[in-house]
Order: sequence, then structure tokens, then C-alpha cells
Amino acid sequence: MIALITGGSGCGKSTYAEKLIASTPPGRRLYIATMQVYDEESQKRVARHRAQREDKGFETLECPKGLLNAPIEKGRAALLEDLPNLLANEMFDGGRPDQIVPAIKRLGELFEYLVIVTNDVFSDGVTYPDSTSEYIKALARINREAARLADYAAEVVYSIPVALKGEWTCAF
Repeated sequence: MIALITGGSGCGKSTYAEKLIASTPPGRRLYIATMQVYDEESQKRVARHRAQREDKGFETLECPKGLLNAPIEKGRAALLEDLPNLLANEMFDGGRPDQIVPAIKRLGELFEYLVIVTNDVFSDGVTYPDSTSEYIKALARINREAARLADYAAEVVYSIPVALKGEWTCAF
């Protein structure tokens, strides 16, 4: 089962994604962290996320890019946090953005449950420089493909998940 969780910044989507993973049967749970730490703000965000998932049985894989070829073994559940960071790293740090969707497909085959976190795009109505617009359009394409692959998709609004597609089902 693949779930796609979207929403705005700070809306609670990461917390909800972790709750979905926590609802899965016992087994190997992998947290795939894509954020590159560049500054104090990103250090604080990473520390907050680590504390949030502490004692939840996650094994963490730091993978800011190159996810398709990352050495990942099968497991029960995986949380991919998040597509916007992964795409930015691939687009602006010498990576391969075209490998993100194949990586999602691969993860969907390796794990019984895969939860993917992404951001809402095109809702702010702001005009951006060309490179940023290219990034937003690429994220929209990846989000569409991830939503197509997903069995369940939800938007988190003010910490409230709103189902957009399917239903989260877990055999536990």
C-alpha cells in the first residue's frame, strides 16, 4: 500500500505520516530522510523530526539524493520524508530528478507500506523566477505520478487529514 500525504508547511503532515506508519504491523520500519542540513534552521527541523520519531522503531536512512540506487533492503513499512527536499537536491545539486518516480516505484515494491510526504504546490499565486517555476512544475509532475501510484492520498489541513483518494487500510 502506498500513501501520499500532502499539505502546507507546518500543517502536521509529518506527524500524520508517522501515525500511519505506526499503525502498521510490527516489522522493519525505515525512515528515509532527504533533507540536506545547510543552516541552523534546518538543523532545528531535523532535530524536531528526530525527537518526534524517537522510540517509534524507525531505522533512519539519510538519503538526500540518489534514492533509486540506495542500498535498501525489504521491510514492513517506509516513510519517505520528503519529495520537495529530494527534488531540490536532485535538481540543484547535480542529481537526477528523472529517477525520483522510479525510486518511488522501487520503494513500493520493497515495502508492504510506503508513506510519502510532499508539499502542496501552486496554491500561493506568486510569480517566481524561472528556476523556481521549473522546480515547482517538476514537483507537481512528481506529485501527480505519486498520487497515481498511491492507494491512499490525503491533504493535512491544520493537523486534520482530509482523504483525497482511497482509504488507509492496514492488516494490523
